[in-house]
Amino acid sequence: MARVAEEVSRYRFKPDAYSSHSVILRWLEDGGGRRLLDVGAADGLLSRPFTERGWRVTGIECDPAAAQAGARWCEHMVVANLDRAVPRLESLYDAIVYGDVLEHLADPLRVLSELNRCLAPGGVVVASVPNVAHFVIRLSLLVGKFEYIDRGILDHTHLRFFTERSLRALVADAGLTVERFTATPAPLYQVLPARFHRPWLAATHRMNAWLAHSLPRLLGYQFIVLARPKEAHASGPYRPMPAVARRRGNIR
Repeated sequence: MARVAEEVSRYRFKPDAYSSHSVILRWLEDGGGRRLLDVGAADGLLSRPFTERGWRVTGIECDPAAAQAGARWCEHMVVANLDRAVPRLESLYDAIVYGDVLEHLADPLRVLSELNRCLAPGGVVVASVPNVAHFVIRLSLLVGKFEYIDRGILDHTHLRFFTERSLRALVADAGLTVERFTATPAPLYQVLPARFHRPWLAATHRMNAWLAHSLPRLLGYQFIVLARPKEAHASGPYRPMPAVARRRGNIR
């Protein structure tokens, strides 16, 4: 039981402003009653803040213990192993989120393609993945090292590895067009002990974020994309529905 609890809590919400979690939440804004599919929901890592922001969340999670813990933050929680089969879902979703999930899948293209059928008209897909071409990994390869660790880019549970180019190719192959792209800096607040969380660290983190945006392929720790089906992209870029329109009931 202790091991199950450890696995459920191994991944934590990253609250700093430059993290993938914070960027995804900012991009999608308040839900206003719209529906969101949280793929790889774990114990509610992202489902909770999405629900608190007015999204009607359905989660998909393969681990029953994690799904049980995260169910309270979802309207529905589906226990399913996406490497075996994509479950049949009854609703259409205004957003489908893969927060640090695609790298854990044996066949992410199949999962993306099948779940795209659950997008509502005008819906978007948001995904974050680690950048295997980060300069630290490049330096490691130069000295002949490629060693898995408990967390990070070479997390031992990662089955797939992405560069910016391969991520964009995956999204395109799934019938989607990227409308927003960014890179995040290394998660200093998660890596360094709390005693180092001082003003100098905040300044360093801001500089790292600027560098990651300037040289994403080399210094980006994670990539984040927002994409829409290619036919929907032709009608114009994604814009979140204004809160006034949502209050007037112009959504499902």
